Amino acid sequence: MLPKAHKLESSAQFRRTMKTGTRAGSRTLVVYQTARTEQVISGGPRFGLIVSKAVGNAVIRHRTSRRLRHICLAATDSLDHNIDVVIRALPAAGDASSAELEQDFRSALAKAQRKR
Repeated sequence: MLPKAHKLESSAQFRRTMKTGTRAGSRTLVVYQTARTEQVISGGPRFGLIVSKAVGNAVIRHRTSRRLRHICLAATDSLDHNIDVVIRALPAAGDASSAELEQDFRSALAKAQRKR
């Protein structure tokens, strides 16, 4: 589980990140990233996940979500504290291993940061 300080909580936060942020993709994921404008005293980067039915049945979607949450938790130390990240899983994410998802996340995030 991601701590509350590292979660996007409202649909408005998801929309803002996806509309105003930079986007980069890979084979299994699309990553949206934007800098937060409001000052946050504590916490760090915040993450949101979108795992639709296109990824697979409920078991596959939940497994994919757990893997992505683990990847996000591991990435909290290496990212700026004032960014929001939305990860949208593509259908290929359901068949990908944890290592493939992590590699795709890191490469897509690096692309998004270069665009910023």
